[in-house]
Amino acid sequence: MNFTGKVAMITGAAAGIGRACAIEFAQNGAKLVLLDVDEEKLQSVKTELSEYTADVLIYKCDISNEARVNEVVSDAQAQFGSIDILVNNAAVFRHKSEFVDTPTAVWEQYLNINVHGTVYCTKAVLPKMLENSYGKIINVASVAGIYGLAKMVHYSATKGAVIAMTRALAKEVIDKGINVNSVAPGSVSPSDNPDINFTTESEFAKNATYIGRTGSDRENANLICFLASDAASYISGENIQIDGSRKKI
Repeated sequence: MNFTGKVAMITGAAAGIGRACAIEFAQNGAKLVLLDVDEEKLQSVKTELSEYTADVLIYKCDISNEARVNEVVSDAQAQFGSIDILVNNAAVFRHKSEFVDTPTAVWEQYLNINVHGTVYCTKAVLPKMLENSYGKIINVASVAGIYGLAKMVHYSATKGAVIAMTRALAKEVIDKGINVNSVAPGSVSPSDNPDINFTTESEFAKNATYIGRTGSDRENANLICFLASDAASYISGENIQIDGSRKKI
């Protein structure tokens, strides 16, 4: 893959799949626009990427704040000229509760970040993509959005919405040179240690997938970067599971 001359914007870029995407894009020549609420970790990622490129803009940004998203995109486009690739990765995830016990505030938080944030970032970059007749949008969904996870109805609902948005938007813009796809990760190793690739030690990891392990951030990033490349120009409106043949648990 060669992203020389391309600009990739990644949300939730300070850790996990977002960080792994940043590394993959940087190693393949892209300029980067990185967003996250954790500015300190973003700076750490930028330092890490200096081995590959100096063309990295970082922004502290809560994607549920539309005005801030628009401000960031406007500034990035002023500096880099365009945003050719958007990876909508930022999301909230780790809250489990029975449906009847899930507070409305939690539903609002998940909708505001996972759905509205994805909408805001997409709306902000799409006009320039349409103007250039070129763009790649990859939304990070989840297997939860395909078959649902008990005690995570709120999360499942938002990721299902992301998948539906992907399929619908793709139909509007494919003839204008823009590909829109989503990926649906299954279990991914915790990202507190960025050097962890995957785990087979836990009973959950052994039982959740037929492969017998969780996935890694880099494995997910590899798929996302392929979809962002011109090698995937005939793929649009697809939601691709990357889950080690996960069982429905």
